[in-house]
Amino acid sequence: MSTKIKIDIEALVLKLLTQKSEISLHDVAHESGLSKSDEGDRKAIRRVLNSLIKKGLLEAKGAARARIYVRTAQGLKTEILSSQGRGADAFKGIPLSGESETLLEHISKPLQARAPVGYIQDFLRSYEPNQTYYLSEPQRIELLKVGSVEREVRPAGTYARNILNRLLIDLSWNSSRLEGNTYSLLETKRLIELGENAAGKDASEAQMILNHKGAIEYIVELAGVEEVGSHEVCSIHGLLSENLLGDPSASGRVRAIAVGIGGTTYMPLENPHILKDYFQDFIQKRNLIKDPFEQSFFSLVHLSYMQAFEDVNKRTARLVANIPLIKKNIKPLSFTDVEQEVYVKSLLGVYEKNDVSLLRDLYIWAYKRSSQRYSAIQQAMGEPNLLKLKYRTVIGDIIRTIILERVTGQQVVGRVQNLIASQTLPEADAREIFEVIETEIMSLHDGNIARFRIRPSEFQEWKNLL
Repeated sequence: MSTKIKIDIEALVLKLLTQKSEISLHDVAHESGLSKSDEGDRKAIRRVLNSLIKKGLLEAKGAARARIYVRTAQGLKTEILSSQGRGADAFKGIPLSGESETLLEHISKPLQARAPVGYIQDFLRSYEPNQTYYLSEPQRIELLKVGSVEREVRPAGTYARNILNRLLIDLSWNSSRLEGNTYSLLETKRLIELGENAAGKDASEAQMILNHKGAIEYIVELAGVEEVGSHEVCSIHGLLSENLLGDPSASGRVRAIAVGIGGTTYMPLENPHILKDYFQDFIQKRNLIKDPFEQSFFSLVHLSYMQAFEDVNKRTARLVANIPLIKKNIKPLSFTDVEQEVYVKSLLGVYEKNDVSLLRDLYIWAYKRSSQRYSAIQQAMGEPNLLKLKYRTVIGDIIRTIILERVTGQQVVGRVQNLIASQTLPEADAREIFEVIETEIMSLHDGNIARFRIRPSEFQEWKNLL
């Protein structure tokens, strides 16, 4: 069976530069076991190199094939995370339990001092939904208090749809940033709203962000689905991994090859048949969990640990972890202010010890940070229009029809009226809906068309006729 190794490229680059005064992309590919001729591998290496340059740790010299990389003065002072670690300093400001501090001591040891471990099947098997809890009852109560939006019961996914434009930017940026993406928040906003690529950035970085946008829109639409099955989870992976994997057929499919993870002693499950069984077991247990935060954290833990796909597992886990929150109209988890090193170290505790304590402390802290951000957004938004909420599907379908049929000018009013009339709505509601649709059409722009499932190209074709 072939093995696809997912190397911790950043740690490898910094390690190489303790041994050499300069390195090339070819050096990194050779040392990591990646292929310098494979476009996907080259993109992954360039993305890390660009990230280290942005952090001020590397400097590029030369151009094209002659380009080399050297450490800056700041980079020379930087510790190699994979062998030394920064221990508790990296978690400064994040409250840690005693068990988390003990776990952090272990995963901060040099790699060679940590025992190799394989996939522990009983980690998932022993979990009994609604009997086993990774989050204690006081923790779940606290998170619900922090994350609650309003007392009124509204359709699943209402809150996420109300803040969709903000969620698309925040979660796309933070989740991509945790993978080494170097786009800034503003650059991410312009890419999502205007389709404008940032100058000097690798095309794979824009692809990663746009993939997040599509996947986030998809999970918001899943809010009305009673159970999220293997098809939906695979579809999220397919959206996130589009055009980013060397093998396109691996996108949205449980892996059939072995994978390894750099920077850890953990080796994921290799047998594809057993892996599929455990993936289904994960899906079944996940759907049985009643508490939204427990279901969210369970998803984050086991999708990351299982490594069900050839790549893009952590991104998939982060989005799947948001589904139960969106369904319950609870503030989403956008991983605001979470540093890449802290996130990776927290996962190492799960990988090597099946210990969720460090990831749990990070999850609670990160959720509170995300909630603070969305509380400010909610205050600025005010109360949503209840009629828009009630007829959201009708309004969306009519606006989508106007765009796709390329209805313009004076024809818009008549076409909207005819479409409303075909719905046989109460007269008073019909009049108000017409006003809402008019306002929405006048307010359309590249950044809000996602609400109506309109692609930028379709919107631009309509605009060109105005």
